[in-house]
Amino acid sequence: MPCLTRRATLLALALSTAFVLPGLASAAEVTVFAASSLKTALDAIAADWETATGNTVVISYDSSAKLAKQIQEGAPADLFISASKQWMDTLADGKLIKDESRKTILGNTLILVAADKAAASVKIAKGFDLAGLVGDSKLAMGLVESVPAGQYGKEALTNLGIWDAVAPSVAQADNVRAALKLVDTGEAAYGIVYASDAVSDDKVAVVGTFPEDSHTPIVYPAAVVASSKVPQAQAFLDDLSSDASGAIFAAQGFIVLK
Repeated sequence: MPCLTRRATLLALALSTAFVLPGLASAAEVTVFAASSLKTALDAIAADWETATGNTVVISYDSSAKLAKQIQEGAPADLFISASKQWMDTLADGKLIKDESRKTILGNTLILVAADKAAASVKIAKGFDLAGLVGDSKLAMGLVESVPAGQYGKEALTNLGIWDAVAPSVAQADNVRAALKLVDTGEAAYGIVYASDAVSDDKVAVVGTFPEDSHTPIVYPAAVVASSKVPQAQAFLDDLSSDASGAIFAAQGFIVLK
């Protein structure tokens, strides 16, 4: 859907709501805690929604683990979008999300990127000599015990039988975009990130894709935070599953789930 058509549709919806539910028509600020890998796509979707509805979306990006812990500590968020089921389950177990609002909206692919744009493609398989490929440089990853991209990456490397060999070369970052930055700047020769991250950065080269069966499926669950008093949070969450938002997510390398 073209951008103008999308905005016209959202505006029509906002106007119809104003006549039917006056109490919900006033502009609101929706605070979103979102996994850092969502930034490029979510910024674009939020900007369209703001223009069409008059509401404001304030987005805090970081690792899903860090954001979930902030919500546990009482941080004022209306909507949480995680890059893993684990951290959404943690909040659900603590009754910190509205269970009826929870939905899985996206998937992603785990890839290997290189700082050298001319780097050759590689086949990632059992016993792949990643340590030899990295050599004296570094392999950038999100924190392997808490950041979803790092967790998926370690799981994949372990299942492929190469984690122990490459572990000494791993440079861990606070979130997946920070790991990508290490490759972008040449501080690490290679990195393990999501396909959507590579779309957002034309300075790195995609050299390989991890087999789907080497790691847990990468999914993005989203839910309204239990303490939220902002009705528009649900409206923004619903918009993330629209065809127009799906087109933006797909263009940024995400797998759109229905």
